[in-house]
Amino acid sequence: MCPESNEVIWLVNIQINNYCFCTQEREKMLKCENLVKKYLNVTAVSDISTQIEPGKIYALLGPNGSGKTTFMKMVAGLIKPTSGKITFDEQPIGIYSKAHIAYMPTEGYFYNYMTCRDAGKYYKDFFADFDENKYYNLLQQMDLEPSQKLSKMSSGMMAKAKIAITLARNSKIIMLDEPLNGIDIIAREKVINTVIENARPDNAIIMSSHLVDELEKIIDYAIFIRQGQVVMQGDAEELRVQKGMSIVDMYKQIYAYDAV
Repeated sequence: MCPESNEVIWLVNIQINNYCFCTQEREKMLKCENLVKKYLNVTAVSDISTQIEPGKIYALLGPNGSGKTTFMKMVAGLIKPTSGKITFDEQPIGIYSKAHIAYMPTEGYFYNYMTCRDAGKYYKDFFADFDENKYYNLLQQMDLEPSQKLSKMSSGMMAKAKIAITLARNSKIIMLDEPLNGIDIIAREKVINTVIENARPDNAIIMSSHLVDELEKIIDYAIFIRQGQVVMQGDAEELRVQKGMSIVDMYKQIYAYDAV
């Protein structure tokens, strides 16, 4: 037995493409400390600190331009923070974290030729945690066909396709950026129920939105972002008790002057 083996508690093998890692399973998945992201003279994110734990649904709340998308892209490893620190399973954001963090952006990101089936094959090649059978079941739940061409879809249909392919990854963290945008009020309930069905004790779901009334009934933790800063965060029920109002009313109170 090698000397290092006495220090190992529990090893998990992770494989993505040709890379293989060993890491210790931990309870605290994601930790963000004093995150700052600047674009020339514009500060998109300013001194954000928060932690993401498994078994919870998180809401990133704030109007457009508040910094929600920038925060998610830093966690996903698509952009680097100007300063501050992000760790996933106590490791820096990188190849290992990308194997376990699924991110759905607001932008379209499929090639024009792709059908839903093509997109599934593409994801299966890139992500070891992609479950093809689960994907086809999710397409069915979203009333989509594998043969449908993504470039011909309406904005609502495209939104549902992106949700389906993201949730088909069995990731530890699932981030959905504005998942309800473009989806009609009747289909929103189906989408929300699908998200709930994919919440597990060993994963965390993070959703950004300004449609607070739709998310309030399902979230465990709320993070309010205003002009790149976290102005309030906490357990949703504890916030309601402390403030004596709903999450929707807190949102109105925080962002009332921004709408003027």
